Amino acid sequence: MKHQKKRNSKEKSKLHPRNKHQGRYDLKELCNTCPDLEPFIISLDEYNETIDFADSNAVKMLNKALLEHYYGVKNWSIPENYLCPPIPGRADYIHHIADLLASSNQGLIPKGKHIKVLDVGVGANCVYPLIGNHEYEWLFTGVDVDAVAIQNAEQIIEANPHLKGKIKFRLQANVKDIFKGAMEKTERFDLTVCNPPFYASLEEAKNATLKKLNNLSDEKVTQVKQNFGGQNRELWCHGGENKFVYEMIHQSKEFANSCLWFSTLISNKAHLKNAYAQLEKMEAAAVKTLPMGQGNKISRVLAWTFLNPEQHKKWMSKEAATVKS
Repeated sequence: MKHQKKRNSKEKSKLHPRNKHQGRYDLKELCNTCPDLEPFIISLDEYNETIDFADSNAVKMLNKALLEHYYGVKNWSIPENYLCPPIPGRADYIHHIADLLASSNQGLIPKGKHIKVLDVGVGANCVYPLIGNHEYEWLFTGVDVDAVAIQNAEQIIEANPHLKGKIKFRLQANVKDIFKGAMEKTERFDLTVCNPPFYASLEEAKNATLKKLNNLSDEKVTQVKQNFGGQNRELWCHGGENKFVYEMIHQSKEFANSCLWFSTLISNKAHLKNAYAQLEKMEAAAVKTLPMGQGNKISRVLAWTFLNPEQHKKWMSKEAATVKS
């Protein structure tokens, strides 16, 4: 059985202090929680074990174990060909935006069902809502253009009765709309989160996945296993991340009073320049860039609001009143 090229002994670093995934995975502990992971464990030597991160089934089972062990999610699964996201990185986003909310709430992280979050492109994996509800008890609405993704996410919730009423879903009918059809102007969302499609074409996505697989494997990989990287809409769109975020900022202006903080993951630092220019054009009241890192991977969350500090204060005072009532 082949071994890992790079990820055996490398420890994760720069994660948010509240992130539960500091250091190396305790695979024995995870197997105790989720025995289905055990067949995928590779012994490197007497003291070290890993999984084959080039094997999509192994990565999927690791995710299942992590979500069950740390977040109480039973029977998590995704269909073939759908994105299997790294749990530590997704958790990091949630913790960073919790701090962002605290910045509007006198430094205190608001917890509970009065906080409502919109996940743009929730995907079949439903990971942001699963982590966010467990960690902070926020309510989530997940939106996606893919009916199969929505159906699978709903099945995850059905398999976990404790999540009923806490995470709901909406199918986005128009692929060009990001917020219209996902939220009503009369609704109030405290946050939006998004993991935008990164690549500008299918070919670009395939080449990047091949490169990733070759970095993880001892043997040369010449074909992309489709179920490793995700569906087309999860991975790429016309113009890639740069264009998608530009359009998201443009469309968010229409819902300026419906959401306290809009946010999105930005994988490529070079895309920030275009995003900042668009935010200035749309007259955002405040913009924040929250750095994130895991091992050698550096990314960031871009957040913006159209509301001034006084409006933030009023917004959070209404939330506080909701808690008291």
